[in-house]
Amino acid sequence: MYYSIELPIGKRTERAKVPAEHILYDLKGKETALRWPSVAAAAAWALEQPIDSPPLDEIVHAGEKICIVVSDITRLCGTAEFLPVLLKYLREKCGAKREDITILTALGTHRPHTQEEDALVCGKEIAENYRIVQHASKDDEQLVYVGTTSFGTEVRLNRAVTEADRVIITGAVTLHPFAGFGGGRKAIMPGVAAYETIMANHRMTLAAEAGGGCNAKADCGLLEDNPVNLDMIEGCRLIEPDFLLNTVYTPEGQLYEAVAGHWYSAWRKGCDDLLALSGVPIAEQADVVFASAGGYPKDINLYQGVKCFMNAVFAVKKGGILIAALDCEDIKEPAIFSDWFGEKNLARLEQAVRDDFTIPGFVAYKSRCIADSLTAYLVTRPENFGFVEKTGLRPCASLEEAWALAQKELAQRGQDDYTITVMSHGSATLPLLQK
Repeated sequence: MYYSIELPIGKRTERAKVPAEHILYDLKGKETALRWPSVAAAAAWALEQPIDSPPLDEIVHAGEKICIVVSDITRLCGTAEFLPVLLKYLREKCGAKREDITILTALGTHRPHTQEEDALVCGKEIAENYRIVQHASKDDEQLVYVGTTSFGTEVRLNRAVTEADRVIITGAVTLHPFAGFGGGRKAIMPGVAAYETIMANHRMTLAAEAGGGCNAKADCGLLEDNPVNLDMIEGCRLIEPDFLLNTVYTPEGQLYEAVAGHWYSAWRKGCDDLLALSGVPIAEQADVVFASAGGYPKDINLYQGVKCFMNAVFAVKKGGILIAALDCEDIKEPAIFSDWFGEKNLARLEQAVRDDFTIPGFVAYKSRCIADSLTAYLVTRPENFGFVEKTGLRPCASLEEAWALAQKELAQRGQDDYTITVMSHGSATLPLLQK
């Protein structure tokens, strides 16, 4: 009897048949009835039910300068749907005027938006009628020093935030491969922080000592003892945002809820709820894991797609086999990520990242660490094969081809009692090994 594995890849599906008796898990997020007809409806409800905070109309007063921080175009947040609701609330209940409101795009180290991208993120009407500022992490004229964290990170933030009377941060709570979770405090740091501030924070993804590799405390779903997260929280506390509005999506990309209120408490509720949706308890790891990022646009390039590796690795045994399906129509984008794969020696790559730390450089290094710790096959476009071979992954044209190669390896190892786990939305599903 066979089990049909179906993995989204780009805008299509790859299939393979495996012996059903070897299936250990088919990991999916928790099934839940969708409670909201729209992001706008969820946001309107959340604004009336603030968590650990007075209502927004008791915080914001007429005549005050307001800065609303929004995520950039790389994040699925529903900004264009909830932002009109928030702005209407500010105008009608708080007495705010359009000229008192600045929308600050939390670009981190990313490039500025085009006018068309502003319209996509915020909505055309808002982009045409409100002041939108593009954060620039290397523009000293934009940046103001606000303090130093206990980790030694000197925090400089965009002056649109520091000079506002009221700061409202928005975004989405997501799984994050080294900050534990996205959303919340990340709107401030790294979102609107100086380049040097961001790099100082993100360097803690590496172990303290050279040669120590990745910092095991800075990983997906980890918050309490995660120095990257704790440093971000301290950075955010230096300005104490007045209010938060975040969305939470299911692993399949459906809206689950919106949370609003205190910038930390409301975000933590979102984290807890997301973990309940996306975290899947497992009793044991498998010999073989099939994984997909979830299809387009999550696998538009390898930089985005490797997030599924960073979650799937929790489900596979040490030295096991990982088979991933990523379309990667722009596999080499961005170059600041792909250029790091020229170094084949892992120790030298680690040192190079330490010497000239960048986030794409670290992501490349971590993905190489994963590839070197097991046998990893990547189902992708044939034109990507040459580049894939530089990454430590083994390219394949189909899921059936990858499975045939994996079976040969299992036979060579003498493993006929192997186990298989499937993760069709690997970027948004977190295996939780029960100890």
